[in-house]
Amino acid sequence: MTTTDAATAFDAYLSVRHRLPDAGFDTQPQTAFTLEGIADPYDLILFDAYGVLNVGETPIAGAADRIAALRAAGKRVMVVSNSAGYPKARMMERYARLGFDFTPAEVVTSREALLAHLAAQPPLTWGMMLNITNGTDDLSGIDAHELGDDPMAYDAVDGFLLIGADGWTNTRQAMLTASLRARPRPVVVGNPDIVAPREGGLSREPGFFAHQLADATGIAPRFLGKPFPEIFDLALARHTPTPHPSRVLMVGDTLHTDVLGGRHMGFATALVMDHGLLTGMDANDAIQRAAITPDFIIGRI
Repeated sequence: MTTTDAATAFDAYLSVRHRLPDAGFDTQPQTAFTLEGIADPYDLILFDAYGVLNVGETPIAGAADRIAALRAAGKRVMVVSNSAGYPKARMMERYARLGFDFTPAEVVTSREALLAHLAAQPPLTWGMMLNITNGTDDLSGIDAHELGDDPMAYDAVDGFLLIGADGWTNTRQAMLTASLRARPRPVVVGNPDIVAPREGGLSREPGFFAHQLADATGIAPRFLGKPFPEIFDLALARHTPTPHPSRVLMVGDTLHTDVLGGRHMGFATALVMDHGLLTGMDANDAIQRAAITPDFIIGRI
């Protein structure tokens, strides 16, 4: 796993702002210790996973209790995660192992957004950035092949799916870049995150490599996941009636994915500081630099 530091990752997000959705911000953030004092006005609370519920394979202390308390208060809760490297069934096993009681309907991933997108497109032969040992049962209806160290494999496909960066190397990135320069083709990104917080640091995610490709080739990737709307649309579609955006709170650790994406949808947003991308950084400085303003700043959920 290749890691990067928070300052470098934050600068990377700043540099790609032009590829992300627009949103307007007209409030100053309120500060609270946890969600306990701010959740009351909202019917549906959406949680990012990494940096909010867990760090890698480690649950964040108190997160499962907070979810239980919100349920007891009559709140609907969901996970909206850009973790696309694993099938849904494996994600559910992980949440259970970490002590969370989410149902499959309460978990929406960018992998699901990717699959929905591909189902609506003409069939192509795809090369995948994905460690297939993590599971591919849900990809069985797609003509897709794991990209490795054979440069001919990159030239043989109609397009590329950037789903999970586990095992991805600089050599493979160079082969992908060269193949796209020689013959531009679609690039679909199943995880727009640049980094994710794990036990060993911030891992580089598919969004990191997608933006590198865009800079190097001029190709505009198709991003599916936060901050883009498709993943939020999937989450809202699981509720009847659909909650009004003003009654939805998006909780996450990243300004450019969770907060920007939530605000783009018209949701209220809460930025978590203690365990994710911005850990150790000054929240107000980060907000000012990003020009992305949450409604709330909290330490943890």
